Amino acid sequence: MSDVTRREAVGLLALLPLASALGCDRVATERAARHAEQAVAAKGAGRAAAPQFFTAHEWETVHVLADLIIPRDERSGSATDAGVPEFIDFMMIDRPHEQTAMRGGLAWLDAECERRFGKPFVACATAEQTSLLDDIAWPARAKPGLGHGVAFFTRFRDLTAFGFWSSRMGIADLQYEGNRFVPAWTGCPEAAMRKLGVQDT
Repeated sequence: MSDVTRREAVGLLALLPLASALGCDRVATERAARHAEQAVAAKGAGRAAAPQFFTAHEWETVHVLADLIIPRDERSGSATDAGVPEFIDFMMIDRPHEQTAMRGGLAWLDAECERRFGKPFVACATAEQTSLLDDIAWPARAKPGLGHGVAFFTRFRDLTAFGFWSSRMGIADLQYEGNRFVPAWTGCPEAAMRKLGVQDT
């Protein structure tokens, strides 16, 4: 991972058929993405809405955790800037069978931080938060006893990636060039040809 940023690594996940991988139907995810876009617009106009599923403390935790997974960088905003918390909140209402695991996972984060640092996750320093996440981010390397945290973080990271890269900001972040009308094909750009080491014949 030394040559790949966290954003790039998670972005690669978004190129997979995440809707199928997450067991989410296309209509539900499109509705969640639209809901998130509307929430971002409302926030920009000073009309932030309260979550429908998360408690106030969980909502704060979701924001912090999502931004640790996809932080703001020079190319685009963070997960919360793209409306990922609102996306996840919508998905929890739409998929009630996932609510217990989500709520339990957030409680696990707090309990583990209390055990390690004597305070809940959102009150921890960034270095403390990331040290815990490093312990649960790679399932094959996780120590025994962290299985619940590993399962929760894997699911949360997938939802964060899906929410971000299905948003307008996330699509721009990928620099996706599709879905545009091309009036005339002028051939492959010269820079791309050079990069591939080929030439037009």
